[in-house]
Amino acid sequence: MKDKKLVINRIAVSTFFFVNGFLYANWTSRLPELQRFYGLNNAQLGTVLFCIALGSMASMPFAGWLGSRFGSDKIVKIVALLFCISIPMVALSQNEWLIRLCFFFLGAASGAMDVTMNGQAVLVERLWGKIIFSSFHAIFSIGMALGAAVGGLFSNFQVSLQTHLNIIGIFGILPILWASTKLIRDHIHEPVVATNNLKTDNFLAFKTILPFGIIAFCCMTGEGAMVDWSAIFMNTVVNQSELISAWAFGIFGVSMTIGRIFGDYFTLKLGKQKLMLIDALLAIFGLGIALFFVSVWSTFLGFFLVGLGLSTIVPIVFSSAGNLKNISPSAGISMATSIGYTGFFIGPPAIGFLAETFGLRLGLGFVLGLFVMMAIVLLRISEKED
Repeated sequence: MKDKKLVINRIAVSTFFFVNGFLYANWTSRLPELQRFYGLNNAQLGTVLFCIALGSMASMPFAGWLGSRFGSDKIVKIVALLFCISIPMVALSQNEWLIRLCFFFLGAASGAMDVTMNGQAVLVERLWGKIIFSSFHAIFSIGMALGAAVGGLFSNFQVSLQTHLNIIGIFGILPILWASTKLIRDHIHEPVVATNNLKTDNFLAFKTILPFGIIAFCCMTGEGAMVDWSAIFMNTVVNQSELISAWAFGIFGVSMTIGRIFGDYFTLKLGKQKLMLIDALLAIFGLGIALFFVSVWSTFLGFFLVGLGLSTIVPIVFSSAGNLKNISPSAGISMATSIGYTGFFIGPPAIGFLAETFGLRLGLGFVLGLFVMMAIVLLRISEKED
């Protein structure tokens, strides 16, 4: 039986993952309404969503440095509270420049929270003594699925956007305040790489992470596309109600949760490379179904398979990056997330521009191409290991 204190540590870190997913899914599930509230077309919405990318990309390397310098336990509690505060801000104004600023702040807080809470997850996994990293991302996915369901209910009962986001912002703060007192103390003043040849070893660390970063980029572009465009796809392409559209996103979240719940088991059973290759093929097949057979049920099935396929790739990549020798978890994860989250945040705006010009089906076809690229990279990695 595990030490009680360590169990509490695991619950506390899981709380950060849950709150992050729950809050993020709440506002994204109402993105069609937010788009109308802003009065933006797909291309303009893509530009606004790009501000999330800018904020996140600016904050993640900085968060990694702060986590290494002062401890991820100290930084994650600050950025998590900032993230909770940022959620109600997205519906404060219809001024396009103020919207951009709010989304930049949201992206910065979200990106910093991702880096530091994953750093805490690595520390818990090390002390736990077995592979449990996927379970944290399962908790995140549970939060996403429940957040999408709650967002759909708020929409169905026609609760105003601002009231809805104010309520969930406050809801997020309360568990974060508790969890902040139960974290594992990270080592501070830890150099990024503890050797005499800092530049060389940093380059070697980056070179080691790069192939997995490319995989994460392709995977997280797909995940970001599902988060930001699945509801809009069901609403505008399949011509369904806002409630059904929110459920489309919820189906994706549920399948991500299922995959991550069993992710640690299948990682041990199949090995990291083989599992990620199977995941990539599931994502290709699922998105293909959704794009080529446009109906409610084919979209539900397709999004379910995409979620199942993407579920364990990112946890495997982040766990590997956080356990590199002679590098702090926050610094290693910062390198992986800076590559991977580029896709998560830049992909959806790019899809917005493609959707405005060619239609949303072809816009998401870009993601399908990235899934194929991901499978090719995984095949090459597997060949090298063989």
